[in-house]
Amino acid sequence: MESSGPSEVTGSDASGPDPQLAVTMGFTGFGKKARTFDLEAMFEQTRRTAVERSRKTLEAREKEEEMNREKELRRQNEDIEPTSSGSNVVRDCSKQSSRDTSSSGSEESSDSSDDELIGPPLPPKMVGEPDQLMEADILGPLPPPLNDDEEEDDDDDDDEGEDEEENPVRKIPDSHEITLRHGTKTVSALGLDPSGARLVTGGYDYDVKFWDFAGMDASFKAFRSLQPCECHQIKSLQYSNTGDMILVVSGSSQAKVIDRDGFEVMECIKGDQYIVDMANTKGHTAMLHTGSWHPKIKGEFMTCSNDATVRLWEVENPKKQKSVFKPRTMQGKKVIPTTCTYSRDGNLVAAACQNGSIQIWDRNLTVHPKFHYKQAHDPGTDTSCVAFSYDGNVLASRGGDDTLKLWDIRQFNKPLFSASGLPTMFPMTDCCFSPDDKLVVTGTSVQRGCGSGKLVFFERRTFQKVSEMDITDASVVRCLWHPKLNQIMVGTGNGLAKVYYDPNKSQRGAKLCVVKTQRKAKQAETLTQDYIITPHALPMFREPRQRSTRKQLEKDRLDPLKSHKPEPPVAGPGRGGRVGTHGGTLSSYIVKNIALDKTDDSNPREAILRHAKAAEDNPYWVSPAYSKTQPKTMFAQVESDDEEAKNEPEWKKRKI
Repeated sequence: MESSGPSEVTGSDASGPDPQLAVTMGFTGFGKKARTFDLEAMFEQTRRTAVERSRKTLEAREKEEEMNREKELRRQNEDIEPTSSGSNVVRDCSKQSSRDTSSSGSEESSDSSDDELIGPPLPPKMVGEPDQLMEADILGPLPPPLNDDEEEDDDDDDDEGEDEEENPVRKIPDSHEITLRHGTKTVSALGLDPSGARLVTGGYDYDVKFWDFAGMDASFKAFRSLQPCECHQIKSLQYSNTGDMILVVSGSSQAKVIDRDGFEVMECIKGDQYIVDMANTKGHTAMLHTGSWHPKIKGEFMTCSNDATVRLWEVENPKKQKSVFKPRTMQGKKVIPTTCTYSRDGNLVAAACQNGSIQIWDRNLTVHPKFHYKQAHDPGTDTSCVAFSYDGNVLASRGGDDTLKLWDIRQFNKPLFSASGLPTMFPMTDCCFSPDDKLVVTGTSVQRGCGSGKLVFFERRTFQKVSEMDITDASVVRCLWHPKLNQIMVGTGNGLAKVYYDPNKSQRGAKLCVVKTQRKAKQAETLTQDYIITPHALPMFREPRQRSTRKQLEKDRLDPLKSHKPEPPVAGPGRGGRVGTHGGTLSSYIVKNIALDKTDDSNPREAILRHAKAAEDNPYWVSPAYSKTQPKTMFAQVESDDEEAKNEPEWKKRKI
């Protein structure tokens, strides 16, 4: 074959197909002229399309940069708050600069149209260098330019985002809610795994219930319920940082760790309560208050107890704690910690005590606290929660004196802010930070029938109350704001666990189960026959057919066991091993018969000597054993009465 030109590819000669060759190859189409492709024209068309798209993309990027510059200038002007004249000058300058940049960009793009770019588009940082951009053609598909309507929509979205940043209340996911019924008593513990797939609740009814958002439907039923600590109230539940274990703290002195399905992994050992120094015993000796997992180290957690200690544990070693922290007053006396937690990096251990103090230790130094503020809350009240912010610099404390305080651990000499008028009646009332660290949340308690429990939101920067939510007609005990789901979990005093979410701002979680319709309950199948006869049953397993009553009675009459006449009551002393009617117990029978005179008047010596001659004539037991060593028996001679009278002295005879 020959090519007709430099850009043409042909399949045969110009003379036409050879019929002999077609017969040889076996099909008639062989040898026909193939299509002609102009490769240079195709490359030229592709290059022009790529250049046009590159030009449009560059123009769109220039417009976007110009808009960003104007927004930046507008923000700077709002922060500085200049005078109206000054602001007009800035706006005119910005407009003039934008015109200059746009005109210069258009001139450069027109000048660089001759030198076209081929290759992938350059990153946005290099868009401002048009001299370098147009050295080669840009080849490849590029996104279409933005329309004016789309640009306006982007502006609106940016404005809304700025408003949300300025107003953190809009980030609270409170538009929708679902209610999970745990029971009838207080929900005193809440735990959510790091991925947000499962929720675990615990209460004063000793139950721990597991909820799976992906597996639940609109009926909102728990898939598992158990009592891991028997008859002890659940104080705290928390998932580990890997989500495979749950720390269960109850009213007992031994914390437990269970897995995701509720099976026990380990149980802490109980200490010796008769040892004075609590550092020398292997575990807690009194009721626990709360516990917390280490945020970085897998398998490490801590607990605090009424024995005035905070102990660190490892899951692999349940027989002894890892280390012991002993809170003390300024005078060196014991003080009971009511709550404890780790810092976000896990290097600090914080505990609040019954004397109102907050003490913070270095995790590796257990002797003296690193920070100690002795009057953080009123003495004698139980501080129910301490929580670190996500940046690790601020500590929030929820006191039993109806206050919420913020502390800067870098200057731990006075509280940053304090809010009062937040009643609490539970020793585990929570407080937590929002995922963006801009809000602080806590709950309030109410007497039954005296109002509604509320969830109160404070702005962290100014500590102003920015929002308040009525939850239910009972106290709000636990609250949890998950950072990944952006959903708020609330535990109440009437046995409810509520989940608040926003369809637009929240992720997964409660959104997965609300869209599922409730499954219909399967009706129990009724049995139409009394007996179920299986076709392959053996004769020995078949039930006998019902016979007539008369025949059954005749058969029972022949049975000696069934037709045995009951024995009458025993009269007299009893017979056949049965005790008579005088008493139903052995002791009464013995008491009655113990007074019977059954004494034997016979001489016991004569009764024994009756067998003396037979024993002497035919020895069998004792005598053969001592036949070689037994001495010969010699009996003393006993005088008769006549011989005694003869041998009696004369002076006695005269006296008689």
